Amino acid sequence: MFIDEIHRLNRVVEEVLYGAMEDFTLDIIIGEGPGARTVKIDLPHFTLVGATTRAGLLSSPLRERFGIQFRLNFYDAEDLKTIILRAASLLGIEIVEEASLELARRARGTPRIANRLLKRCRDFADMETSGVITLPLVEKSLERMRIDLEGLDQMDRHILETIIKKFGGGPVGLSTLSAAVSDEKDTIEDVYEPFLLLKGFLQRTPRGRVATERAYQHLEISAPPQSQADLL
Repeated sequence: MFIDEIHRLNRVVEEVLYGAMEDFTLDIIIGEGPGARTVKIDLPHFTLVGATTRAGLLSSPLRERFGIQFRLNFYDAEDLKTIILRAASLLGIEIVEEASLELARRARGTPRIANRLLKRCRDFADMETSGVITLPLVEKSLERMRIDLEGLDQMDRHILETIIKKFGGGPVGLSTLSAAVSDEKDTIEDVYEPFLLLKGFLQRTPRGRVATERAYQHLEISAPPQSQADLL
């Protein structure tokens, strides 16, 4: 049994899972009030796999009932290239190996994003190369989608530029940054920040978010004489 985004599980359902995970039994209450009775159902042995990007939101009783806990890292470019080539084969898309590697490099280490970019490049290929995805076509397509050589999209760059230009490179609090870029705090923290942190463009400090020297270089913005990070 696989439960995706298990941190969103309803607490009532979660409590029902406890017996299933520990004793392979399911307790169901039938009726209401004084006439209510509990029926215990034996379950065949099963394996429960839960996936989440926010393990801290899991309740302690649920988290501790999992016998094995793994943390999955971002995929590297070679692994993503293999995934892209396999997806292209399944979808009947013709793509050259160099093009698949370039897509992999800009897919933010995530197969879902790699497959999405592959489909969008296929759309461009249908119009321009009779369906064949070549390296020049990938580069041109990603440029049109405003995805740069590091895999940053328009919103990634907007966040970094806001920190640098409006807040002097930081530190800036998440709530303030959220208001400045007109996006939800959870979206910034869960969708954009992990990749920016991974690539070394952003730092989290006790006082807020700080743009790194690498962010200045990537955006081709001159860094101040003394970076904000040095003032912390």
